[in-house]
Amino acid sequence: MRQLPRCCAPREPGISRPVSRTLAAAALMAWGSALAAPFAYVPNEGSGTLSVIDTATDEVVGEIPAGKKPRGTAVSLDGSRLYVSDQPNNRLVVVDLAVRKAVGVVSLGVSPEGVSVSPDGRYIAVALEESNSVAFIAAATGTEAFTVKVEGKNPEHAVFSPDGKLVYVGAEDAEQVDVIDVGKRRQVAAVAVGRRPRGIGFLPDGSRAFIACEIASEVHVVDVARGQTVAVVKAGNFSNGIAVRPDGKVVYVSNGRDGTVSAIDTATLQIVATVATGARPWNMAITPDGRKLYVANGRANSVSVIDTETHTKLRDIPVGGLPWGVVIR
Repeated sequence: MRQLPRCCAPREPGISRPVSRTLAAAALMAWGSALAAPFAYVPNEGSGTLSVIDTATDEVVGEIPAGKKPRGTAVSLDGSRLYVSDQPNNRLVVVDLAVRKAVGVVSLGVSPEGVSVSPDGRYIAVALEESNSVAFIAAATGTEAFTVKVEGKNPEHAVFSPDGKLVYVGAEDAEQVDVIDVGKRRQVAAVAVGRRPRGIGFLPDGSRAFIACEIASEVHVVDVARGQTVAVVKAGNFSNGIAVRPDGKVVYVSNGRDGTVSAIDTATLQIVATVATGARPWNMAITPDGRKLYVANGRANSVSVIDTETHTKLRDIPVGGLPWGVVIR
């Protein structure tokens, strides 16, 4: 799980060796105006690329080669780099967002999937399916800091709590969410939820976590301090992705088999709207202002854009093959 030495990391089409800090800084300045507005980055499993969507125009403005099967995606705290898991190659691809090119790789365990960055930017957490573990990569060096084994089988998502102290891990073959204490570097608890927990999202204050349980077609609401499920919301068929509006008032869940996204009022825990998307909606992201939700439609090769005020679909954007999710920065 160590980073490939720069001197011997093999070159691949579209993936170059790390650029110097001087060149990166210059590129950042040159692209500064272009990067002022939020962009949505969509990993496409089927085409090995990241589609770049300008959220101001909702048009695809670029495609970035990102390995063979890009899946989990996260952006560094300063917004300069994007990290995407390349599952068949067992690595993390590092993309310089100023120049929109892959500039390095980090070797990982077998079958990496979900990726998240700690709130302080120190760590990149990557769920490793085959070894039932989560790797923590030091962002400053691009090398493994430590790895934590978890109880759940085939972990898919590993998500930091807003204070960065915990990581919640959902696994395909489980009926629990494993809880990692980052400071202690070990699993410290397991929270019983529905079958096959997938998407995970925290309220901004970290008080509650919302867990989409696919086979159960439910969203479990977890009291983080108590480490217990305190409510269950019946969702659509095969619920999987979770996105939390920045104000914490609404949580969105994608319903894969129904081809819809449902909006949950976090005060009442009632579904207040359900919006049609493309086929097999998967993982999602919301713009920083909370106004638009972007939904990856895995079987439609598109991203649906939803107005979060009116809960209406604005449009479908064609992207690459089998989009896995969305990250916005």
